[in-house]
Amino acid sequence: MKVLNHIEEVILFITFLVMTIIAFANIVSRNFLEQSLSFTEEITINLFVLLTFVGAAVGVRRYAHLGFTLLFDKVNNGVQKALVVFSTIMGLILFGVLLWYGLQMVLFQMDMGQKTPALGWPQWILSAALPFGALLCVIRTIQVGIEELKLLGSAPRKGEEVQ
Repeated sequence: MKVLNHIEEVILFITFLVMTIIAFANIVSRNFLEQSLSFTEEITINLFVLLTFVGAAVGVRRYAHLGFTLLFDKVNNGVQKALVVFSTIMGLILFGVLLWYGLQMVLFQMDMGQKTPALGWPQWILSAALPFGALLCVIRTIQVGIEELKLLGSAPRKGEEVQ
């Protein structure tokens, strides 16, 4: 998984760097040359989708998503395990649906030969960020679900001493 961690972080870095450079170049172009670079919006929006989904996968991996643990902390170990399984299944359903429909969208765009308006690139290349990011989220959801269940399995029960 260390290789996947590195790949995710490199994707985030490069995506954010490219978005920043493109946005800056467009600002400079508009203010000094009085010309807008029309392709920048197209690339930036699609890179933002990639950034969002890969960032979500990293957030899942790092347990960085917001959580409400008041009830979770008050219940016994068996209920905690059930809640972990439930939240993992719900996450898998969400990201699985996004993966499925993202793949369907990419395949449709490939079949139709759709091109991007400004650059004339095949639209599916940019749209592939959705199923790719959703796949990363599926992988990370499974990984975190298993890790949490292992932690709950090794955690002392209420009333037991920690040695």
